Order: sequence, then C-alpha cells, then structure tokens
Amino acid sequence: MTWHSRTFFRILGLGVLWLGFTAGSALLAGSVSGKVELRDSQDASVRKHMDFSGVVVWLESLTGPPPSAAAPGTARMVQKDKTFTPHVLPIRVGTSVDFPNFDPIFHNAFSNYNGQLFDVGLYPPGTSRSVRFARPGIVRIFCNIHAAMSAVIVVLNTPYFETTQKNGTFELRDVSPGEYSLHFFHERAAQATLDSLTRRITVSEGSITLPAVAISESGYIVIPHHNKYGHDYTDPPDDDGVYPAVRK
Repeated sequence: MTWHSRTFFRILGLGVLWLGFTAGSALLAGSVSGKVELRDSQDASVRKHMDFSGVVVWLESLTGPPPSAAAPGTARMVQKDKTFTPHVLPIRVGTSVDFPNFDPIFHNAFSNYNGQLFDVGLYPPGTSRSVRFARPGIVRIFCNIHAAMSAVIVVLNTPYFETTQKNGTFELRDVSPGEYSLHFFHERAAQATLDSLTRRITVSEGSITLPAVAISESGYIVIPHHNKYGHDYTDPPDDDGVYPAVRK
C-alpha cells in the first residue's frame, strides 16, 4: 500500500469516527413539551376563543454556561395596521431586530422601560430600523405616535425557548442533557405568579412531557404608558399620523 493510500484510509477512518460521534451526540439530545392554560382572564380572545398563545417558555442551564448554538441572527417585528407583529417575540441575546414600517404613515418604535432602552426615531412608510439586544430582559415596545401600539421582546441567554401555540402547547427540541430551570413569561401575569411556576427539571435522551401549567391573570392591571418624552398621548395626530408634540 502506498503512502497516499494509507493517508486516504486514515482520513476516511477519522471521517467515519466523526460521523459516529455527531450521530451519537444528536441521539443524546432531549425534548421538553407541555401545555399552558390561562386562567382568570379578562381578555376576549382567551375567554371566548381559548387562545393560550403568546406565553414564552425557556430553559436556563444550572450546570454551566449556556450551551453553544448557532450565532444569534436577525429577527423581525413588523409594523402594519398600527400593530406590532408578532406581539410577543422571544430572541437570544445578541440578536438584531428589524422594525419595518409597512403602514402608509410614520412610526417611531421605542422602549423606556426595564430591559433595554432604545429609540429608533421617526421614520416614514416603506423603511425600516434595526436594534441589537445585548442583554437579557423583558423589553416593552411602544410607538411614540400611536398610543395603542405595544409589544414585548423577551431577550434570553439560552438557545432553548419557544412561544406557546393557540392551544397552549409548546416543545423545546434538541436540548442537551443536563439540569435546567424552566421559566415562563406571560405579559398579563404578575411576576410573583410567574416566579412560582419556575421549576427544576433534568433533561436526558428522549422526551419529557410536563403536566399542564395554569397561569392566572388575576391581579393584572393595565398601566397606561406615556410617549418617549414622558407625556400623555393627548393631542390628536395630524393627517400623516404624527402628533404635533412630536414635531417640537
């Protein structure tokens, strides 16, 4: 056997070993699934249509740093019909979010609550602005022009997160084996309620189906927000959708 032949078979053997290793690693991954039910809600979509969507579920590692995964990329929160879509957006730390304006009027996405402060400024139809979210937290989004517009971005330091479907189900896939704390976020639930639902779970090869989780909206109070200057949305907007106060 020539030197070239021996080298070829050594490389081929290493390739087979690597494929076996990666296949074995994939088999070790587990999944966590379950269902969330919303209780004591005043929201019509919940009471009439049993819509349990929009709850963010995630796992945080208790045995070391967050598992490595694909580098954070770009997400999108569309502004159309004076609405942010999606209304609740979970992302990983380091992700940039685009805010395209698909309305025929101006918009000005901003946040001055806990999480990450930002203000993309006033921008016209057909354009977009982008914000990179560099730390974990709950970021509440508003429009400086339209008081009724609001949304939430949940910034997480983990690759394992999901948002519940309309029927309340969720599934976290390809989870590395280990010890994790399971967390929930629902914008109409008190923080004490959410904290009480946090639990420790062990993930190994195979799937875990958790018992149904009930999240109560009891005690939730809508707190009116101000514009980015701390003022009320009082004066009606001009024809182009811009408040007179914003022009000053």
